[in-house]
Amino acid sequence: MGKIIAVVNQKGGVGKTTTAVNLTAALHDLGLKVLLCDFDPQANATSGLGIDKRKIKRDVYDVIIDDVPVQEAAISTKFGDVLPSSADLAGAAIELIGIPDCNYRLRNALNAVKDQYDMILIDCPPSLELLTLNGLAAAEGILVPVQCEYYALEGLSDLMSTLRMVKKRINPGLEIFGVALTMFDGRTNFSTQVAQEVRKHFPGKVYSAVIPRNIRLAEAPSHGLPVTAYDRSSKGALAYKAMAAEIKAKL
Repeated sequence: MGKIIAVVNQKGGVGKTTTAVNLTAALHDLGLKVLLCDFDPQANATSGLGIDKRKIKRDVYDVIIDDVPVQEAAISTKFGDVLPSSADLAGAAIELIGIPDCNYRLRNALNAVKDQYDMILIDCPPSLELLTLNGLAAAEGILVPVQCEYYALEGLSDLMSTLRMVKKRINPGLEIFGVALTMFDGRTNFSTQVAQEVRKHFPGKVYSAVIPRNIRLAEAPSHGLPVTAYDRSSKGALAYKAMAAEIKAKL
């Protein structure tokens, strides 16, 4: 039975979607059956794995609002399966308010296909609202990308407060699955200091593989490819492959 992990950080621009997309592809390359649930209305994870958003007939909005089975909305790609998103999801937070068990719509949907995958990754929105709560309610663990820059640690206290609230009221079993250091610049002492601080805050949870600042990582989404396919020998690709290997070993 697969493990459901929410990739979450309420701070934008930390490499959340980049991490979700590239770990999906890297884990798929390692032989795991992976489903990436794009739960962000921007749908960047959907396009990041080569899916044309204009041609999608059903997406995660239909799954959580109209009870469409995940199997009918999921799309198979050569990098793993994707439950796509669309701009329709932006209004779902309002629509969910009037639906019974509104916090558990995504969990109920994903649990129905959980045994078909080794891992399900949920790319959550960069905010702490009802959609993100659905993602956290569905997950067994969270994977937190942390940017190696000045403001990185400030938002973590808010995220940890939310995690404690979700554990208390919605999902008692939710734990930190891992912390991914992203946008690491080895030329600066400051990136190293932030990395050390994060490792101190989350002992045993921070992956050894560190994701560097890398132009190939920035270019890959515009080609609808994960970096592991766009430039397999780039530093970004090698880092995500190494992180995927750590995750597989953990599973």
